Amino acid sequence: MAADGTRERADAARNRALVLSAAEELFATRGADNVTMDDIARAAGVGRATLYRRYPDRASIALALLDRHERALQEELLHGAPPLGPGAPPAERMAAFYDAMTTLLERHVHLALAAEIGQVRYTTGAYGFWRAHVHALLVAAGVADPKVLADMLLAPLAPDLYRFQRAERGLSRERISASLASLAHRLLGS
Repeated sequence: MAADGTRERADAARNRALVLSAAEELFATRGADNVTMDDIARAAGVGRATLYRRYPDRASIALALLDRHERALQEELLHGAPPLGPGAPPAERMAAFYDAMTTLLERHVHLALAAEIGQVRYTTGAYGFWRAHVHALLVAAGVADPKVLADMLLAPLAPDLYRFQRAERGLSRERISASLASLAHRLLGS
């Protein structure tokens, strides 16, 4: 299916798959900042016009790649087993969410960095979903001012901060996740 709901042509689907595969490999090996649209077109074996017809820039490609992984996590939050899915107390769900998000960032921070430039992060559908989830947990826990706190509790998951903590501070994913779980338990109760 195309983005507008129409059936995608077979050649368009093939080209999309080639572009996404090539971009994922290039972003992972070189870092998105070191990859041009020409690099992606060349690696995918498609023309520049074909590439630009669907993706106007690197960020849109990274967002398409990241979307796959984020949708899987969203499904787990909605329908998965506790504590990530419904049925666990808010603090446990928040801690599980932090663990899942740090795992996602560990695997795909290069995509998140390429997709979420500046304030664009706050306008993505995924951020809106994460914010609604955290807000609901805060409300369920009876925490005051959940509208303000929802964004604050998502701030530690900013891709640039995560990369800084891993690369510059030398912190492990597990240590970051454990500290975030502690924060969740302190704020939302045990």
